[in-house]
Amino acid sequence: MTPRVDVVVLTMNDRPKEEAFAQKTLQAQTGVEVRVCVVGNGCTPQVVPPGAITVALPENAGIPGGRNAGVDALREAGDPAEYVFFLDNDACLPRPDVLVRLVASAEEHPDAAYVQPRLTGPDDTTTPRRWVPRLRTGDPERPGIITSMTEGVVLIRRHVFDEAGGWEGSFFLYHEGLDLAYRFWSAGYTGWYAASIRMHHPLTAPIRHPLFHRLSARNRIWVAYRNFPTPLIPLYLGTWTVITLARALRMGGLRETLSGLREGWATRHEQVHRPMDWSTMRRLTAAGRPPII
Repeated sequence: MTPRVDVVVLTMNDRPKEEAFAQKTLQAQTGVEVRVCVVGNGCTPQVVPPGAITVALPENAGIPGGRNAGVDALREAGDPAEYVFFLDNDACLPRPDVLVRLVASAEEHPDAAYVQPRLTGPDDTTTPRRWVPRLRTGDPERPGIITSMTEGVVLIRRHVFDEAGGWEGSFFLYHEGLDLAYRFWSAGYTGWYAASIRMHHPLTAPIRHPLFHRLSARNRIWVAYRNFPTPLIPLYLGTWTVITLARALRMGGLRETLSGLREGWATRHEQVHRPMDWSTMRRLTAAGRPPII
């Protein structure tokens, strides 16, 4: 039977050329039945493939909130697919078998809640360290179990996504993938990095976004409070505060980073604290991601 994949694409109508190309490569996928939902985050989508579902949000709900709206619309349309694929509107699928190979990889690894392709620049080779979803980033071609997530190009089992409650909308931007990955692990699943399956994305840096420094620092605190046992929270945050401040001193954004740290600490109790159990901590450590790093 032909596998089915529901695809969510988020837009603010800010890159029509890239969106049109991304959707063209999506429509070219073979061996899989694809249904697309284009979500306008505070706008009405202007670039929409034939037959796609559209959602026009009245205001910018943030990336996780917008993606959740797309999943909801696909569910309400009836007969949801087994898998949901989240696609950045400036990413593209360079071969027509990307989705079917991702599904095959998911079938080969039934314990994986999500499957991550290798993301490269348009040259099909360059993979920045931040795009390798594990700590040991020296060889981006090495597949394996992963504990983090590159949110904009990821295939997720729908029933696991629904059971986890979807993306955490309050994050707005940054680290929502790490939070969701931790919730998958807490539910007994893993993630899989299918390094032989490539996708392309412009070689941009997150610091180009004005909110990066503040929201990244704030959301890191929220991730810890939401997911870790209380004794580990200060250890984790101590490690990441040092790392975050060092990066801010090197790359700029120190004032915004400090603002984000203050905001995250002051609002941490607004997040639901559902700590992983210690067996999940051991599994993460065995997978190469000790929960204090």
